[in-house]
Amino acid sequence: QAQLVESGGGLVQAGGSLRLSCAATGIKFNINAMGWYRQAPGRQREVVATITAGGSTDYADSVKGRFTLSRDNAKNTVYLQMNSLKPEDTAVYYCNAVYYTISGRRDVWGQGTQVTVSS
Repeated sequence: QAQLVESGGGLVQAGGSLRLSCAATGIKFNINAMGWYRQAPGRQREVVATITAGGSTDYADSVKGRFTLSRDNAKNTVYLQMNSLKPEDTAVYYCNAVYYTISGRRDVWGQGTQVTVSS
């Protein structure tokens, strides 16, 4: 069964760093793209960063220059390095993987990991 296993969330002071990891398991197709999304209380889920199988990345304006997304295709794992964290980065972070089958696009989501940045 396709699933994403996330790790690395926690509590950190403003200006600190955290590294999130997300490993995809049980996916029998080539994963097209992976990424991280986040949802703060009372707000909609928003994209943080995405990376294609070829390594092309895209970042939300709010995290550019502070977050770096990388990918290990051999391990089907992505890593989100978050530096210079701000209180407004506080949210539940969700990993996402996209792949295609004969039936079309499939999205898989992780269970979410809490990131809390104190001021």
